[in-house]
Amino acid sequence: MKGNGKENGDMETKEHIQNALKQLFSSQYLAVLATQDKGQPYTSLVAFAATDDLKSLLFVTAQSTRKYANLKADSRAAMLIDSRSNQASDISHAMAATATGTTEDVSKEEVQYKKFYLSKHPHLEEFIDSPSTAFIKLNVEHYYVVSKFQEVMELHIEQ
Repeated sequence: MKGNGKENGDMETKEHIQNALKQLFSSQYLAVLATQDKGQPYTSLVAFAATDDLKSLLFVTAQSTRKYANLKADSRAAMLIDSRSNQASDISHAMAATATGTTEDVSKEEVQYKKFYLSKHPHLEEFIDSPSTAFIKLNVEHYYVVSKFQEVMELHIEQ
């Protein structure tokens, strides 16, 4: 865990950061996924779910999408989840977390992940069961958390 130079700031403890992440992730349904193709960044909105241990972020996508092709070519990805409300007060009140890591396809038969994902997104059951849909897990290596406009914390995740 790294901070922005503060010794005892609001988000200094690992437990506090983890709790803040869990609260953020439970309150948000969508995230911005960043992939790349030959050095060109590409972003997409995805419906996500975070595992309780914060080690994985799950999402589904059609296999015909650019994001899926990008992930097959380079499994590195980042995902941004934030609490903005598109108000001026977001500058000082919104929180944003960027997760970085590598992705892998998850078998739809891995019941624990599928049940977990569908508990947050039950309306996507037909989509996730489609043979043309990929179920993806981002194995998180780091979280970069920004709050109060400039307070930045880093949390390393042991896989």
